Amino acid sequence: MARGGGDNLQVLSALDAAKTQWYHFTAIVVAGMGFFTDAYDLFCISLVTKLLGRIYYTDTSKPDPGSLPPNVAAAVNGVAFCGTLAGQLFFGWLGDKLGRKSVYGMTLMLMVICSIASGLSFGHTPTGVIATLCFFRFWLGFGIGGDYPLSATIMSEYANKKTRGAFIAAVFAMQGFGILAGGIVTLIISAAFRTAYPAPAYHVDAAASIVPQADFVWRIILMLGALPALLTYYWRMKMPNCGYTALVAKNAKQAAADMSKVLQPRSWTSRRKLDDLVTRSATAAGLFSQEFARRPGCTYGTASTWFLLDIAFYSQNLFQKDIFTAINWIPKARTMSALEEVFRISRAQTLIALCGTVPGYWFTVALIDIVGRFAIQLMGFFMMTVFMLGLAVPYHHWTTAGNHIGFVVMYGFTFFFANFGPNSTTFIVPAEIFPARLRSTCHGISAAAGKAGAIIGSFGFLYAAQDPDH
Repeated sequence: MARGGGDNLQVLSALDAAKTQWYHFTAIVVAGMGFFTDAYDLFCISLVTKLLGRIYYTDTSKPDPGSLPPNVAAAVNGVAFCGTLAGQLFFGWLGDKLGRKSVYGMTLMLMVICSIASGLSFGHTPTGVIATLCFFRFWLGFGIGGDYPLSATIMSEYANKKTRGAFIAAVFAMQGFGILAGGIVTLIISAAFRTAYPAPAYHVDAAASIVPQADFVWRIILMLGALPALLTYYWRMKMPNCGYTALVAKNAKQAAADMSKVLQPRSWTSRRKLDDLVTRSATAAGLFSQEFARRPGCTYGTASTWFLLDIAFYSQNLFQKDIFTAINWIPKARTMSALEEVFRISRAQTLIALCGTVPGYWFTVALIDIVGRFAIQLMGFFMMTVFMLGLAVPYHHWTTAGNHIGFVVMYGFTFFFANFGPNSTTFIVPAEIFPARLRSTCHGISAAAGKAGAIIGSFGFLYAAQDPDH
């Protein structure tokens, strides 16, 4: 896909024409590990919310173990999205003002600190623990929010024209590995604790079904989110600002020096060509200029599709456990101990991630520069609709004994076509179509619209799923 209409929508033609080199793959890994961490942090909470309910809200005199009250569940699941929305807008704007590299380190350290702090949530009462957990998850989300526009913009400005879509998609595809890692980590930790501290099912002995050591499980899972971010901090700080330095800061000499560090000299253009690009980029329209106002369809298109996609995508991801329980794929809570329930939830979500979520991302990587953005996005929305209707209309059929496997297979396909579809393309397109001076800001606006959809989806699902008799 060409960079867009005219010089104002180009990144350096030097980078556009560069041959694919080892540094491109390094950039994919470094930028992608941010998304690996983002996905792990955002979705691992869904694996431990039932455990939080058991630990802090169980009344052993009742026939069923405790669960988070609706308002608490909404806060725990949704507060990170509120932070992400704010972070996308703020860091997107800051990335265009200070440069991608300058802001990249800030978001990463915020994620590291808040991941650790989330696991250390203190307090002697359920209210105290949940309040501090929500506080730190908001700021964790704020850091995660910055990763969206910055990673997309940096990869867009490094990639060459022929492989740009695949490279940006590969960065985003690390999100799938983050979701998978969350399930695997939870599976391992819950299995280890379940073996070390065996406990009866809740209906056998309510008090004994929740071992004191279970409190360590959710804390360890949340804190491990800091590890991948911490490991890539050094490499993020070493990434040069080639595109930003030339097209926004208008420093051709520094841009040429930065490119010479990471790309072979023959693969980029002359200093004179670089100077010409810098001069032309100085005339790029501002966000609130009349020229940009004449093209509102770009921002509206990228924001609206992302908004609509995330209503379904995040509610499905966060509440898989409730759906699997409803169709009886996961046994009723009273028939398991606390750690047994965590183990079964993580096993189910890992299976969906492995068979549906992760393959979808990489189908996009392989085919986006062949099939095209529009075709993949349209196909993904259409197929998601088909499979969701196929699950919802004959829902009673799927809940009867013997039909659970069919439900899970179709449910897995909704994730496959979300990722081999609009979940990937809504991330890629904003990184390609906006001018360099506004790319990070506009990508942040588009991503924030998506998180507004995620907030609606997560909060709406929680309240729609409440039992009206309780």
